[in-house]
Amino acid sequence: MVRLSEIKRQDEKVFIITGANSGLGYETSRFLLERGATVIMCCRDLNKGEKSKQALLKYNFSGKIELVELDLSDLKNVKKFAEYINNKFDYLDVLINNAGIMAPPKTVSKQGLEIQFAVNHLAHMSLTLELLPMLEKNNNSRVVTVTSGVQYFGKIQWDDLQGNLKYDRWASYAQSKLANVMFGLELNSKLKKRNSQTSSLLAHPGFARTNLQPKSVEANKSWQEGLAYKLMDPMFQSAKMGALPQISAATLPTAKGGEQYGPRFNFRGFPKICRNAPKALNQTSRKRLWETSEMLIKAV
Repeated sequence: MVRLSEIKRQDEKVFIITGANSGLGYETSRFLLERGATVIMCCRDLNKGEKSKQALLKYNFSGKIELVELDLSDLKNVKKFAEYINNKFDYLDVLINNAGIMAPPKTVSKQGLEIQFAVNHLAHMSLTLELLPMLEKNNNSRVVTVTSGVQYFGKIQWDDLQGNLKYDRWASYAQSKLANVMFGLELNSKLKKRNSQTSSLLAHPGFARTNLQPKSVEANKSWQEGLAYKLMDPMFQSAKMGALPQISAATLPTAKGGEQYGPRFNFRGFPKICRNAPKALNQTSRKRLWETSEMLIKAV
């Protein structure tokens, strides 16, 4: 099990966190700011982001906050954001791909792609590749991609990636979370091959109370789903606890590329190194997903 006491001060370090205004992203921001880091909080809604920023400023942490708009549902906006970061900052230590969408009705991104595959996977892959040169300027920099326990049930629908033939919102969510793991592992493999000092890690929060659950219930107008969450509530841990795996992957001195951190009991508990989804270990599948995703990103 991870000892959080091993996590040192993060002064002078610069972190980017997507989806930083609530849930896991907010708690990760709070932890890092308390330890002196500069945190670039990425939010789709700047009004909500500003409220979160003001809430964090009240703690008088030693770290610094930079709030920046980022719409992960638009790959063009992702590129504009990366250009801004490259122009504004001299270096970057850690990119935490935290934001996510869970099980909405069939929705498409600005580029007409299934929204979960687009936001959870493609946008974060695009953002990572855009910022990678900046990350690689720094020794021991990291990319942390946040997945979910549903990675173990996910399957890549090669013949229907966008759910155009048949859309199942939970299957599409699981596909996007498996894609996160496949991307994270393939990225680490590519970095290792070129002896890069940047590493790629993964994390999943287990059952954590965030705004994903109420948003899913609201979007789908599903009282059954709402009831299920109420019944399961005792199993859920706080967002503060759920954020610890990604904090560990981002900051532990002992963390290594290719590792995934998750709760001790898989759905709750303090973080430990956990296994990656078996389907993500297939190198041929990872390469195929990478090439397919790269093609979709470059089409923008």
